[in-house]
Formats: sequence, C-alpha cells, structure tokens
Amino acid sequence: MIRIYGGFGNRMYRLDTDQGSFAVKELNLVDRRWTYRVEDVFRFERAAFAAGIPMPEPISVSHDTLVHRWVEGEKVPEAPVSAAYACEIGEILARIHALDVAWTQVPIEEPTSRDWPELAARASATGQPWADELASHVETFLAIAHFVDTCERPGPVVLTHRDIQPWNLLAREGRPVVLDWELSGLLDLSGELGSTALSLAKGPGFDGIEPAIFRSVLDGYTAGGGALPPSGPSWFVFMIGGWLGFTRWNILRCLAGVEASTGPELALSHESVRNGVRGLPDLFGRLPELQALLRPAPPRRRSTRAPVPPRRRPRWW
Repeated sequence: MIRIYGGFGNRMYRLDTDQGSFAVKELNLVDRRWTYRVEDVFRFERAAFAAGIPMPEPISVSHDTLVHRWVEGEKVPEAPVSAAYACEIGEILARIHALDVAWTQVPIEEPTSRDWPELAARASATGQPWADELASHVETFLAIAHFVDTCERPGPVVLTHRDIQPWNLLAREGRPVVLDWELSGLLDLSGELGSTALSLAKGPGFDGIEPAIFRSVLDGYTAGGGALPPSGPSWFVFMIGGWLGFTRWNILRCLAGVEASTGPELALSHESVRNGVRGLPDLFGRLPELQALLRPAPPRRRSTRAPVPPRRRPRWW
C-alpha cells in the first residue's frame, strides 16, 4: 500500500491489486472527538451508492478501516466552484436526504468546551508558534462557544453526509464525486445546507464569497425536490461549531508535542490550529453578512423607457 498524505483526521492508503485499485482509510480511534459508527455509515453509503449518488463504491468495513474502490478525478480547489457544479451538489444533497435508511443513533449534544483560557496559557508556557494569536482571541472563542450552545436549530433533522467540503469532493468531467462519508449522521438541515453552500462559494478566506454560487446550491436543492428551512443563524452554527471543535482537537495534539501514530501529522495539526485561530474570529464576526446570503436575489427592474427603433442599415452594409 502507498500512503497518501494530507488527511486532516485519518490516514489514507492506495492499494493496487489485480482486482483494481482501492482507497484504504485507517480510522483514528485514539483521540477522536466522537465514536465512529462505521457499520451504520457503511450501510448508509451502500444505500447512497445503489441510488446512484456519484461516489466511490464502498467495498468493506471493519472497526478501524474503510475500503472503497479508488476513483480518479480532479481535486476541487478551495475556491468558488462553477454555478453548474454548485447546483448539482444541491441536487445530490436532496437525493441523499430522500434516502429511506433507518438510523437509530440520536446525536447527544454535549456542552461546548469553555477551556480556552487554560489552552492559551498552556500554549504560551510551551512556546507554541500560534500562542500569542490564541491569547488575543480567547474572549472571542468563549463568545463562539456560547453561540454554538444557544443558537436555536429549527429543523428538520436529516440523515446526511455532514461534511461536503471542497477537500471531500472530486470533479470528473466537471461533475461532482462525493468522498469521505465517515462523519455521516443526523443533522439539522439548515446547518448542512449553510455549511455546504458557503464552502463552495468562497476561497480560503471570507473576502471573496460569491452569493450567486451560494444560491446555486440552494436552487439545486429545491430543483431536486428539497424544501429550504427558515433563514437564520442556524445555517452557519454547524460550520462554526465543527471548526471550533476541530481547532481545539488540533491544539491538544500540538500541546502533546509528539507525532501521533494515527491521524494527521503534527505539522498539519499546527497548520490547522493557525487556520482556526485566524479564521474563526473572522467567520464569527461576519454572521450578519452571511445571513444576508439567505435572502433571495431581488428581481431585475424592467426599464420604463420606450424601445429604441433599430437603425436602418445603409444598402452597402
């Protein structure tokens, strides 16, 4: 097997055999923030694949390994996708949400961690390269944690992928292929749509969000038979809360100061922490701007001017 580097949570290998090529994912079970339900996820994947969702074929599962058939395709950059691609992602989400798959797991919402002052102190004491930035944003991180715990989710709750982001997508002849289903589970619909649409409509930061691409995801969702939930901050709370927890998890890995045997490399954890410490306060501060994306585009105003008759062309034209 050949190691494929760059995974943010698990480790990936490519296995070439006389029966084809396979993606072998080694799940990090040592310090995860939740328990993987790999057999339930595998059953969900099989149903999605059978329904024609564009994705790698699920082959086998064990308690710490997922195997899929290898799929070639172009990586999707962290940049606004085309309107057609965004619309098709919306249609795919509607088809996923319409799958009839039993799911007995009820997500348990634990209170968001509020230990940011302690983490900042430990980072400073151990000389972490991002310690000063973290210390300067402690109050903001506490405010984000409060928002995540208190934001009302209007529902409905759907069984879904939960992590459709550019790094979990491929493009084959310009069309989407959805990867990395291991985080699948129940989620408030507004959180799924907001996270997906925003991630496909922006670049690495939040200065270049394209509202038309955001709306294309929602248009595709309704075209695929889905109904949009009410507008509000709940559209972005899942993305903010997930990024908050991911940043904290990587901070703990960096504070340990050793290369773990599973999960991302230590250098990648440092990169993830820097991105979170810089990006989360920016994202949180833009909530009013983000909610404006949910408003339908105003209709074009028709001109009240009388039409101008076309010029008569000279005969020699």
